[in-house]
Amino acid sequence: MTLLIIDCGIGNIGSIANMLNRLGVAAEVVGTRQELRRASRIVLPGVGSFNNGMRALHDRDLVEPLTERVLGDGVPVLGICLGLELMTRASEEGSTAGLGWLAADTRRFCLPPEAARLKVPHMGWNEIVCTAPALLTAGFAPAERFYFAHSYHVQCDHPDDVVALATYGYAFPAIVGRGNVWGVQFHPEKSHAHGMRLLANFATRC
Repeated sequence: MTLLIIDCGIGNIGSIANMLNRLGVAAEVVGTRQELRRASRIVLPGVGSFNNGMRALHDRDLVEPLTERVLGDGVPVLGICLGLELMTRASEEGSTAGLGWLAADTRRFCLPPEAARLKVPHMGWNEIVCTAPALLTAGFAPAERFYFAHSYHVQCDHPDDVVALATYGYAFPAIVGRGNVWGVQFHPEKSHAHGMRLLANFATRC
């Protein structure tokens, strides 16, 4: 198995690689289209803005080969935070088209008046509730806690694509999955034992 972490300068690459290595998973950090040919699993991390994230992928000529490996060859992929958002069609944060791997768009938190005390970005530990069984969440309790840091979240066309929800003013997708395409809005690399379990599931089950 060759698990590749995409390095576009927009994610916590070192933290993710270190956690996978502690799990005994051989993870490599790559940044060129040629290296993608070896991938049996792909992690697409991300921190920052949607436009900058897509620009980084385009600048490294990774959009087409990533799409070919994921949608054409069926290689499992895990998007983390901004990485998940990049897999949607578009974001309210920017004008650049997303990868479009998911029937979803990325929306900014629009908190209701009764949640005015809450601040955006949503930062810190929050509980997720699994809404459907999935390989990525095998062994999870009905509710687990993960670390979030985001101002935007995905909105899926199909409710069946939502694997788990979190609540911050209102419920939003915390984990999504369709076929070989998986995404989490939180940061498993900052989520201690729960994050390690999720990454282990991705590396060995998905």
